[in-house]
Amino acid sequence: MTAGLSDRGDKRPGGAPGKAGIAVYPGSFDPITLGHLNVMERASRLFEKLIVGVGVNIEKTPLFTPEERVELIRLSTEHLPNIEIRTFTGLAVEFVKRCGAQIMIRGVRPITDIQAELTMMMANRRLAPEVETLFMVADGELAHVSSSLIKQIAPIAGPEVLARFLPPKVVTAVLAKFAGQPFPWEISASTQAIVPHEAAVK
Repeated sequence: MTAGLSDRGDKRPGGAPGKAGIAVYPGSFDPITLGHLNVMERASRLFEKLIVGVGVNIEKTPLFTPEERVELIRLSTEHLPNIEIRTFTGLAVEFVKRCGAQIMIRGVRPITDIQAELTMMMANRRLAPEVETLFMVADGELAHVSSSLIKQIAPIAGPEVLARFLPPKVVTAVLAKFAGQPFPWEISASTQAIVPHEAAVK
């Protein structure tokens, strides 16, 4: 995927006077959790535009394809008018620069993520000193939720348990995935425009 293709996104009108400019929230979002969504909701209130960057790593085998991850984020954030979803490869800090932003949002879990995130923040400062990192912790019991946790419990958990960690449509998609069933929804035209074909098939 080239930088030009990565810059395509699901753009929605929105934003309000008095908000800061653009922030970027990069991650794999495989899948989006309620913790991710909580950070997105709060960040969208702080910034005129929040770009959610879905990282595509062709060396890993994700649970959901790039199209499916983008679609699940789109379905879960329909109530947030100032969110734009894009895909990217390579370094997250370089993606932030391509987006024309100076703020990178990082969702962190207390204790477990801090050491690694601080190390990454210092590396990013050397690579792009103009980009600042804003750490955000999800509210309450969502602070410990991660995509890795979901992958561990999904094979043995029912919908009621998964609903404590995932948006409703993501619960449906996860249950379908582990049951060997196809993705529950048709990928929207706007999502197809975001994810370049070559990123989806690798």
